[in-house]
Amino acid sequence: MANISAQMVKELRESTGAGMMDCKSALNETAGDMAAAQDWLRKKGLSKAAKKAGRVAAEGLIGVAVKGTKGVVVEVNSETDFVARNDLFQGLVKMIANVALDVGTDIDTINAAKAGSITVAESIADTIAKIGENMTLRRAAALSVDKGVIGTYMHNAVSDGLGKIGVIVALESTGNTDELTALGRQVAMHVASANPQALEPSGLDPVVVEREKNVLADKFRQQGKPDNVIEKIVESGLKTYYKEVCLLEQPFIFDDKKTVAQAMKEAEGKVGGPIKITGFVRYALGEGIEKQTSDFAAEVAAAAQG
Repeated sequence: MANISAQMVKELRESTGAGMMDCKSALNETAGDMAAAQDWLRKKGLSKAAKKAGRVAAEGLIGVAVKGTKGVVVEVNSETDFVARNDLFQGLVKMIANVALDVGTDIDTINAAKAGSITVAESIADTIAKIGENMTLRRAAALSVDKGVIGTYMHNAVSDGLGKIGVIVALESTGNTDELTALGRQVAMHVASANPQALEPSGLDPVVVEREKNVLADKFRQQGKPDNVIEKIVESGLKTYYKEVCLLEQPFIFDDKKTVAQAMKEAEGKVGGPIKITGFVRYALGEGIEKQTSDFAAEVAAAAQG
C-alpha cells in the first residue's frame, strides 16, 4: 500500500473540494496517484475538480505587450508578492515583453537578446542583485494576424500591461480597427474569466478528452447502466464538456444567451467584415508551480534542538 501523507490528502482536498476521509480513500484506492485520485472522486460524484482553477503558487508578474498586429505575453517569477510592486521589477517585466515582441518567445533567445548595452539575462541578474531576491523568466507566448487586431486584457493590473492574469486574443478581420479592438478586449476578458482550454473541440488534447470519456463511462457503469445507454450518455456528456472548455462554444460573459461564436457573428455588421478568432493565450501567475511553504514555529523548534 502506498504511503499516503497528510500533505497529499490536503493537496487533493484543496484541488477537489471533497471531504478529508473521501480524499484519503481516493488516494489509497489509487496508490497515491493524484490525477487518478481526482478521477476516482469524480466517478463517485464527490468532486467537481474539472471546474476548479488550479492553485496559483508563485509570485511575480504577467506582462503583455502589443506592436501592430502582434502580441506577446510573458511570465516573470519572483519569490514574494512584495517584489511585484517594485518599480525596478515592473520595468524589467515590461522590457522582457518588448524584447519578446522583437526576437520571439524562445526563453534562451530572449535571455540572450540585448536590451540596451546588456543582455536580458544580465538585466535579470542585475535586478536580482539590486532587489536581493531570486527571479526568473518562466515562459512566453505570441500571437499575430495578417489583418485584424490582438485583443488584450490584464486582470489585477498593477501597471499598464502588468498584472496577475494576462490574456491576448487574435481577431482576424478586415473590419474597423477601433471596433475590433473593443471587441478583442471583451473576448480577452471572457477568456480571463471563463478560462477555456481550447478554441474548439479539435484543439483539445486527445488524452484529456479520452480521460473525460472514461470518467463519464465509469461513473454510469457503476450505476448499472447498460453499454448502449452509456454510449449515448457519454456522447451527450462530451457535448456539455465542450461547451464548458472550448472558447467558441462557451456562453459569452457579456451576453450568456449567445455563444462566443454567435456573438462574433453578430458583431460582424458593426465591425464591417467577417471576424475569426484564430487563437488565444491566457497566463495566470504561478499556475502549475508548487509553492514552498514553511512552518515558522517548527523551524524555530528545530533550530533550538540543534
